[in-house]
Amino acid sequence: MLNLFNIKRLSWGTDTNGQQKVVLSAAEVESLRSELADLEEREAHLKARLEHIDEILRCARLSGYLHMRTRWEALPGEPPALDETEVDDWLPRFVVLQGPCIFLYSTSTDMSPQDSTLLSDVVEVGCMPCHTQDDGEVQYFFYIVTRHGLRYECSSASKLQVDAWVTTLQDECKLGSDSTTLES
Repeated sequence: MLNLFNIKRLSWGTDTNGQQKVVLSAAEVESLRSELADLEEREAHLKARLEHIDEILRCARLSGYLHMRTRWEALPGEPPALDETEVDDWLPRFVVLQGPCIFLYSTSTDMSPQDSTLLSDVVEVGCMPCHTQDDGEVQYFFYIVTRHGLRYECSSASKLQVDAWVTTLQDECKLGSDSTTLES
């Protein structure tokens, strides 16, 4: 049984009764105490992160992972900044609709959002054409445009998830719903 805990840096010995025991120097004992203290601190930090996530999800009207990219709307007469076909800048984001804001987190365990947008700044929400990838999986898309000209393009493999986001955002932002469902 003790061999299950055989840590390479610990020296095992046998006492006079034939029982196995660990032989440690004072420095090794202090090192282990320090490691335990570090692990306890890490555990407390992770518990705080979980409590934070739990609170966010309890208060959120909608949340989930979406692939996103951001663009600035071109000014009148300005040429497009990028050739969209050459750039693959879609990043997974954990998106939370909570209170008067849309929060964007890099991961669901982040303590603070990477970006946020007020719902009062959203001027347009709509669907984009779906796309079948090389592996046969269909991606569904929608966009969010703010009054500042920032355009969030979002995608998911789940049509239901995209429909839920579009419908909820149009309702929350009190926008007319031109088309709230996606074409297959």
